[in-house]
Amino acid sequence: MNVLNSTSFGRLEGAVKAAEMRQGVISNNIANIDTPNFKRSEVLFEEILSQEMAGQSGLKGKRTNERHIPIGRSTGVVPTAQVLTDNLSQMNNNENNVDIDREMSLLAKNQLSYNFYIQQISHDVKMMRTAIEGR
Repeated sequence: MNVLNSTSFGRLEGAVKAAEMRQGVISNNIANIDTPNFKRSEVLFEEILSQEMAGQSGLKGKRTNERHIPIGRSTGVVPTAQVLTDNLSQMNNNENNVDIDREMSLLAKNQLSYNFYIQQISHDVKMMRTAIEGR
């Protein structure tokens, strides 16, 4: 089985893309901190991924014919990140809802997550290379 085409590697790739998207969304929120009526946005990926994974059973069957009944979820589809805009809250008199302290902490958390995802991908590729080279 090719590790680079596996579902877990696809999830890591999706997480990296979500972290990149989140970086842009948070930066946009910070850039618009003084814009009247601006509503902050956030990126949802980890929540969607955990919901997707919670629906999967541990038992997975192999279908040798399309007429066979599938056992477990075998989609292997990685969810895509979604941008959600918070239109309900309000932080100050100009109806803007960006809290700079929250955005900066989310930015730091996202940076740590991104670094972890990149390290994990690097590790997986390194292990695959080691297996191929036979060291």
